[in-house]
Amino acid sequence: MARGKSASFEVQRGAILQEAARLFARHGFHNASMAELAKACGISKALLYHYYRDKEHILFDIADSYIDRLLAIVAEVEARGLAPEAQLDALLMRFMQEYEHAQDQHMVLVQDVKFLQAEQAAVVTAKQRRVVAAVAAAIERLEPGLKKRHLDKPVAMILFGMINWTFTWLKAGGRFTYADMAPVVATILREGVRGLGRKPDGGKAAGDRRAGDKAAAGTG
Repeated sequence: MARGKSASFEVQRGAILQEAARLFARHGFHNASMAELAKACGISKALLYHYYRDKEHILFDIADSYIDRLLAIVAEVEARGLAPEAQLDALLMRFMQEYEHAQDQHMVLVQDVKFLQAEQAAVVTAKQRRVVAAVAAAIERLEPGLKKRHLDKPVAMILFGMINWTFTWLKAGGRFTYADMAPVVATILREGVRGLGRKPDGGKAAGDRRAGDKAAAGTG
């Protein structure tokens, strides 16, 4: 029978991932070498290879473990059985808290996953889709009808577009915190989707009305 990894082995791997995320986030995946990572971890390069065979393996573990934490947040919030508005608020707050305390991992996920091998990238992408699907389902609960119009996932992606790049401008010690911004994003989303699930032709109808208004005013 194969022996399992010791607890100290997993602790050391965790420390390596933490330091690697910091280096990748600050210098970019291609600009951070295994030698630099070993030095930052206080271990030899040979020992580093005992824990990880190459940089791509490290990158995969950073991204995969981070997505697993986001999936755990989804499961945690869903288990609370909240009303639709409260569920969305809770998801956003927990995501923003995770983003704040795992900025390096988040930056690596956003910026460096494209460097993974196809098989590794497929694993991460599949998990990302599960996160998006869970958020889309929460939004559909808030505004029923979006899924029928195939807008649930696009709206979820708009939401992630609002929060995924907060690390570029929401800095520690600034006027606002991640906790401050979570309810702001929730309000923008709630107000933005209000009634959207009940509009049969969405933007087309709005465009037709604007065209009609222009024609009536003699500006069309």
